[in-house]
Formats: sequence, C-alpha cells, structure tokens
Amino acid sequence: MTEIEFIYDFGGPNSWFVQRAIPAIEAQGKVRFRHVPVLLGGLFKATGNKPPMLVYGHVEAKVAYDRLEMDRFMARHGITGFRLNPHFPVNTLLAMRGAIAAERLGCGAAYREAMFKGLWEDGLKLDDPAIWAETVSAAGLDAAALGALVQDDAVKAELVANTEAAAARGAFGVPTFFLGNEMWFGKDRLRDVVEAAGG
Repeated sequence: MTEIEFIYDFGGPNSWFVQRAIPAIEAQGKVRFRHVPVLLGGLFKATGNKPPMLVYGHVEAKVAYDRLEMDRFMARHGITGFRLNPHFPVNTLLAMRGAIAAERLGCGAAYREAMFKGLWEDGLKLDDPAIWAETVSAAGLDAAALGALVQDDAVKAELVANTEAAAARGAFGVPTFFLGNEMWFGKDRLRDVVEAAGG
C-alpha cells in the first residue's frame, strides 16, 4: 500500500472532515494514511499565514460557499455529525501534545477519535485541562499517563519538530498531504492525492 502523510491539527475543522473520510478510503486496500500532528498556530507563525475566518470572515459570499463545500464533502464521503465548536478557536497545544504522547503509549488512533469527536461533534472546550482529561477518560484511555507525558520535554520537542519540518516542506495550514515530496493542501484535494497514490 502507498502511504500518504496527513499533516493535521485537531483545531482545524477541515482535518475532521478528512479524518472521517479516511476509513472508507483505506478500506479499499490501496493507500494508508500516516497521521503527523503539528501545531497549527506554530505553522501560521512560521509561514506568515492567518486563519481563514480572520482573513475572509467578513466576506459573506465566501463564508456561505465554504459551508456549501462542507456539505458537498460530507455528501460525497457519506459522513455526518459535524457542528461548529461554540468555543472556536480552541487552543490545541494540550491536545496536540497529547497526540504525540498517545502515539508513544500505543493509543494514537483512539486518542485522535476522542479529540476529533470532542471538538467537532460534541462541541467541547478541549483547551480546558479538566475537560480534556474527562474526554480522554471517557474514551477509555489513561488520562493520568497521558497527562504526565504531555509535560515531557521530548514530547514537546517532537511537536515543535513536526511543525517546523512541515513548514520547511512547504506546508502553511491543515490539512496538508504529502505523497513523497509532493504536496496537496486542503480537504478538497483529498481525492486528488488519493488518485495520485493509486487509490
């Protein structure tokens, strides 16, 4: 199977769309995705980029079109459940360090599911450490072990390194995909990168 790198941050709603579309794509047995957690705020800072809602939020027609594209994407991939988080934007530093920690503890997939669902289906304020811990525990994960590991300097450094490496390769936001050294950006390019990978 061909591997596609999926550069993501839980705080980017379009990462949720991709995450929900991935299982059906992988089930075809031609491609697999490797999740690479980055800090979106750090990526913006490194590249001079800004959140779309900050740049285009006043353009009513674009906001309406973006919503239309969300609906089209969900219909194309047969996914449901998305709702805008009432606390948006949520600081994802804790959650993204948790993604690194969860991989080290062997529960990366379950942790990603809990975070994506919490942010973009349940509307949770996951930058609150107590709510984060409750969400982790509710998913059957060890909140104490994860909570301790997110404070580890090596975990913090890995998230920084992932973010810097993504920026150095040309990434400026999420979701970003790499197939070898070739890059695609945005949920609407998911079909293109999968096709290029032979999926």
